[in-house]
Amino acid sequence: MIRVKVCIILGTRPEIIKMSPVIRECEKRGLEYFTIHTGQHYSYEMDRIFFEELMLPPVKYNLDVGSGSQGRQTGRMIGGIEEILMLEKPDIAYVQGDTNTVLAGALAASKLFVKVGHIEAGLRSFDRTMPEEINRVVADHVSDLLFAPTEQARELLLKEGIPTDKIFVTGNTIVDAVVENRKIAERSDVLDRLGLEGGRYMLSTVHRQENVDVEPRLRSILKGLDMASQKAQLPIVLPMHPRTKKMIIEFGLAIPPSIRVAEPVGFMEFLQLEAKSRLVLTDSGGVQEECCILGVPCVTLRENTERPETVDVGANMLAGYKSDRILGCAMEMMDRRKPWVNPFGDGKAGNRIINITEKALAQ
Repeated sequence: MIRVKVCIILGTRPEIIKMSPVIRECEKRGLEYFTIHTGQHYSYEMDRIFFEELMLPPVKYNLDVGSGSQGRQTGRMIGGIEEILMLEKPDIAYVQGDTNTVLAGALAASKLFVKVGHIEAGLRSFDRTMPEEINRVVADHVSDLLFAPTEQARELLLKEGIPTDKIFVTGNTIVDAVVENRKIAERSDVLDRLGLEGGRYMLSTVHRQENVDVEPRLRSILKGLDMASQKAQLPIVLPMHPRTKKMIIEFGLAIPPSIRVAEPVGFMEFLQLEAKSRLVLTDSGGVQEECCILGVPCVTLRENTERPETVDVGANMLAGYKSDRILGCAMEMMDRRKPWVNPFGDGKAGNRIINITEKALAQ
């Protein structure tokens, strides 16, 4: 077997979580690898808790690009990643998901003829107004190895003309991360600290640009959360994303008293909050997956989803941003007791990804 040098490119907290099984697999096999943190949304220092909780080694390179316009941010990433790739000369660069970090990493690597492995390939919302949709489409079409989480994702890639020998159904690494960390998360005292009782609260996350940057949408979502909370007679816990906090202040919006705002929490604490909640209302793709895996009903605060499998199995409903619809979906999902089967794999995606990579690079 040839020696493989791996580059892992990440830049947001969800990417750290979903890349952790791949990093662990590299560590277990003694593979040569290094990590680039672009600092897309947070500085590496703010993300350090995620590396510590997941027991991951520190990153080797920190670009610390910060926020900015789409073009400026992506451009800074491409330049920084390119310099590191030219210095390190890896055999493959892994990117995960649909962020600007993914777009920058895939473009920088492909132009240097470094093979690109796209983890979580083939997701589509079919909404090109979402920056993430453009990122994931471009990344898929410049990648050499496409690790699709489901058969449905594989079919979408084939329909776009991507050769079948580039596509591999591996399951989703989020299942690996949840399985690996669920027991550890149970040790968290986050419920006691926030004064919550298991099954007696709802959890929400709101951060998507199309939701929080548009005042009428954000106002309607807050109203819908309040209506659902009052109807169910359960508080809603909202760990506040920095972008959401900024826009609420900028728009001068009042947060209803039924919504308990909390500071952002680490992965273990959030996993425990999800697992013990009565219902989750979110615009996050990753949270939709986690709820489906944990068996917690979910309402998605978007008109579409690139995780249709969650809807297909009955774990999720699309509510959009209108308050009445949010209320209706919340009440329906809270009454939904039918169990569902997790469609995202058996928790061995990281192992499969490395196996496939070693085999492909040996040819």
